[in-house]
Amino acid sequence: MSNKGTKSLTFYLMIILVFGSLMYFVVKKGESQQPNEVMTSLHGTPGNLGEGFAVFQQLFLHHVESPLAILLLQIIVILLACRLFGWLFMKIGQPMVVGEIIAGIVLGPSILGYWAPELSGFLFREESLANIGILSQFGLILYMFSIGMELDINVVRKKLKETILISHTSTIAPFFFGMLTAYFVYDTYADKSTPFLSFALFIGISMSITAFPVLARIIQEKGLTKSHLGTITLASAANGDITAWCLLAVVVAIAQAGTMLSAVYSILFSGIYILFMFFAVRPFLRMVGHIYHNKEVIDKGLIAFMFLILIISSYFTEVLGLHALFGAFVAGVAMPDNMKFRKIMTEKVEDVSLSLFLPLFFVSTGLRTEIGLLDSPQLWWMCGVMTLVAIAGKFGGALFSARIVDESWKNSLYIAALMNTRGLMELVVLTIGYEMHILPPPVFVMLVLMTLVTTFMTAPLVSLIRFCFKTRDKRIEERTQAPQEGVFKVLLSFGRAGNGQVMLDAAYQLFSKGRNRLNITALHLTVGSDVNPLHTDNFEEVSFGPILYGAQKLGIPIKTRYEISNNAGQDIVDIVNNEGYDFLMVGAGISLSNLPTDVVVNRFRTFFYDKYFKHFRAPQSWFYPGALLKDKTKIFIENSHCPVGVFVNRYFVKATNILVVTASEDDLFLLEYLPALLKSTSGSVAFLNTASSTTPGVERIKASLGEFTDGVKQSRILPDKDLTPELFGGYNFMLISYHTWNDVSEHRKKALQRMPSTLILSKKTNKTGHL
Repeated sequence: MSNKGTKSLTFYLMIILVFGSLMYFVVKKGESQQPNEVMTSLHGTPGNLGEGFAVFQQLFLHHVESPLAILLLQIIVILLACRLFGWLFMKIGQPMVVGEIIAGIVLGPSILGYWAPELSGFLFREESLANIGILSQFGLILYMFSIGMELDINVVRKKLKETILISHTSTIAPFFFGMLTAYFVYDTYADKSTPFLSFALFIGISMSITAFPVLARIIQEKGLTKSHLGTITLASAANGDITAWCLLAVVVAIAQAGTMLSAVYSILFSGIYILFMFFAVRPFLRMVGHIYHNKEVIDKGLIAFMFLILIISSYFTEVLGLHALFGAFVAGVAMPDNMKFRKIMTEKVEDVSLSLFLPLFFVSTGLRTEIGLLDSPQLWWMCGVMTLVAIAGKFGGALFSARIVDESWKNSLYIAALMNTRGLMELVVLTIGYEMHILPPPVFVMLVLMTLVTTFMTAPLVSLIRFCFKTRDKRIEERTQAPQEGVFKVLLSFGRAGNGQVMLDAAYQLFSKGRNRLNITALHLTVGSDVNPLHTDNFEEVSFGPILYGAQKLGIPIKTRYEISNNAGQDIVDIVNNEGYDFLMVGAGISLSNLPTDVVVNRFRTFFYDKYFKHFRAPQSWFYPGALLKDKTKIFIENSHCPVGVFVNRYFVKATNILVVTASEDDLFLLEYLPALLKSTSGSVAFLNTASSTTPGVERIKASLGEFTDGVKQSRILPDKDLTPELFGGYNFMLISYHTWNDVSEHRKKALQRMPSTLILSKKTNKTGHL
């Protein structure tokens, strides 16, 4: 240690010693002045450890049952349950919201309260539920604000002529059928103190809601966002949502006012408020959006101002009798049209509202959903009737109105299936009706189950429609699209934006000098169904920026493709097989990266697997990088109909010194890639044969390699030896087969630590038979 470091350490120790002594002196002097009773209560009887622990235990139990501790424990349990169920339902192709609704019901009286009443009573005691209710309502305000921002009024206005019939028919038809159902069930199921008009209006509005956010994410997952079908459906849902929320505001106003005249006044003042928001506040906010449209200039003061507008808007609609959520929705719609501004605001709002507050709402709803209230066949029959009425009104209204505006049967069925989803938006409506004592508990339970069924059925129904029309569409495509002769189609699938440009350089060197014209498509997938549609354009811009710049430098055309996926591996395979690609190149990710941050992550995962999880027989792919790559490539290798290359980026620039590793006769297909590669890079190639003298076909391997080196001057065969870290010195690119790679990565891991950029290739004949 230097003299400077020694002096600093000495001074630090002196400071600790001096001030520690002074504090001890002050404490002792202070204790000498306090009464003996206080001294005894603080320190207890000397040597009585058992009594001290009993006091600690008593204080611990007291703190465990404090209101704040109970609330924090509730939030922990709710978040874990919602994430677990959301993840499970995503795995079966369902929106996460379905799993979160189920999680709320599981934690409620129907499951946890029935099977573990003591645990449920401790966790969700009656006096603590008010805290969850307030937090969930605040979360809903933030969520409705973000929903309003997601609605692009300009798109709705442009598509109004095309969508007004679909959106309004799919809203009015179920609304009427809901009111008709209410007429037949009012005497039996409604509370006698509830006016028929309020009851009928709430049953009608609950039948007519469409969950715009869930619908938008399903369209994303199906890759329909930029298609005619996706645009029409999104615009219809947005238009219908605006109509439904305006109807809900009127319904709430009528229900709370008590008399029609009072409701007229509420609606009148609400109309004045909405006009003020759109003709006074919105123009001002539009100007703000033009000035402040990036993160650099948006400060905390501006964010606080926007949240103040949200709270004031919610407050006004609450005191006018329309409910605070309507004000939050209007505030979101009134936000500046500038999409960059809206993206920044939704990022700040959604992370908190979706991740923290909304799960509280799902559980708050689940605690009210006591399925045991449906304790007779008649009640279950009525639940089924309400579900069928909701489906018939929404699905039928959307289907026939879409056909009237000349949509095909396929598109009409798609629109009807998507518009029938309800999700979280429906729960919001039901919660308002329940809190206003308009919907009695049994009817509330029926409508919650209807919400689950209609949301759950959307994804399977869309898949069924796609399957039914798939064969016909395939025949039409085969008749109308002639096969592309003389074209070599390559799909580059990458995660990190920087890797896309590097993979493009590698693909260009591999295939640009081949016999066929090169056609490259860059694919980037965002994994997860909860991606906000507002952010996808930004994701595309960031992800494809480097590869488009690289394509411009190389002077080659390139197509880009961005999609949302819940199963990236299978979706990539489907794209490759269904669209006739000749070669698939995928990135190896961080598993074999030599970037310092990735190396630390890999060491961390390996350490934890070897030390802890190995004993529990956890899959190696959870923590061990080599196994992760093996599992990843296995999906592509085994299921793709074309050759696959897994690219390991080790600061790749250009393949000038190439190493080809062979271990069996099956590896000779690697030679097919070399002529075009050497022609485009003017580099050299060296062959390393790791096959033993007893390996079948070893003589043919040597003969084939010798024949190649005789015909290519810049090639040579290395002496037969095993792979070592020192061997890779001087090489900047390696070709190896998938079979040999698995053997090397399992038995010679240390050697791979110093390997150059590598392309791991599978042996499979493409549709053209050549590169």
